[in-house]
Amino acid sequence: MHNKVVFHAMKALRSFGFPVLRFNFRGAGHSQGSHDEGRGEMEDVRAALDWLEREFHLPIVFAGFSFGASVGLRACCPDARVAALIGLGTPVAFDGRTHALRFLGNCAKPKLFVSGTHDEFGPAGMLEEVVSRAAAPKRLVRVAGDHYFAGHLDEMRQAIEGWVSKTLAPP
Repeated sequence: MHNKVVFHAMKALRSFGFPVLRFNFRGAGHSQGSHDEGRGEMEDVRAALDWLEREFHLPIVFAGFSFGASVGLRACCPDARVAALIGLGTPVAFDGRTHALRFLGNCAKPKLFVSGTHDEFGPAGMLEEVVSRAAAPKRLVRVAGDHYFAGHLDEMRQAIEGWVSKTLAPP
């Protein structure tokens, strides 16, 4: 919740006037519970969507980083309250396995993927293959740098702002 990638994504979305909710998954930071390999964390995303719906009654733009991107994309693709999706550093290779994220093939919502050119969890070719199989509309932006966009957070933010300005009408 407090890392630089999430902070810069929040700033990008706030620049359009979107309300932004940042949260830790169960067991992260000072949150209660323990890590649940993505199962319970999908419930955490749904609880956040419920809160946003109650508080703002607006279409939701989901943005998640790394594990949060993977879990959030899976939870938000089928949710009618979510209008668009942003995956930052979306992991497709970790724990010695590849993750095809096949559910994206049925997700017709606008999607932006931003990843570092040297992202160890989104290696060249592998992330491109996942995005190529995702339903349109979709966009992949490679920004110089690693998984954390070290030294390139401004480019990551610009990619988000450019996509939002072309894809979504501000609230």
